[in-house]
Amino acid sequence: MPGSASCATPQPMGRPSTTGLRACRFALAAVTGLTAGLTTSPAQAEPANGWLHLGGGALVTKHGADVDPELASTMLIDMGVGTEAHGPFIFGGLFRIQPVFEHGVDLALMARAATTSFQTSYIGFALDAGAYQRWWGLDSTGFIGQGVLGGPFGLQLSVMASVGTRDSWGVGTALGIDLARLTVHRDHLLDWWPNPQPSDAISAAMGAGH
Repeated sequence: MPGSASCATPQPMGRPSTTGLRACRFALAAVTGLTAGLTTSPAQAEPANGWLHLGGGALVTKHGADVDPELASTMLIDMGVGTEAHGPFIFGGLFRIQPVFEHGVDLALMARAATTSFQTSYIGFALDAGAYQRWWGLDSTGFIGQGVLGGPFGLQLSVMASVGTRDSWGVGTALGIDLARLTVHRDHLLDWWPNPQPSDAISAAMGAGH
């Protein structure tokens, strides 16, 4: 395809494919706008839950039948929205931009099921599953899933796995912080560090305690 890098040649991080860059820019703008709109809408008594996670870690990946598995550094940029926390679980969706250093960028769209304690409290769990698309190396499309352990102040540890076309698979782990869980959704350690922008539900609980 004119203007695009060959699919058979791995693309260095400094020169990602034109198609991948266009997809990244469009998805980043769309999901960021959607997240901002749903988490700050004044018409809602309680804002929808949101996620904005940044992390980094290591990934063992294989892409191609004749290619050996290799270890690479990776970065996770996750953005998404979920249902209000009226029950023990929150359901929503995530969009992921995942740079794999010295190779290229993967994109993924996943559904999320999380405990309410994952969103607001000291510790909780989330499960994510969906599909990924890769344009570097040999093009690949497939399944991606992960388990996430959430800690205080938005900290989270992710263990992920993927399998797709062209004999591609990957397993990895990453440590990061969710900025939404750190700020608007945090309801713990408020006496030590006040929530800079608490949700209506957290504000009501704080008022009832006085």
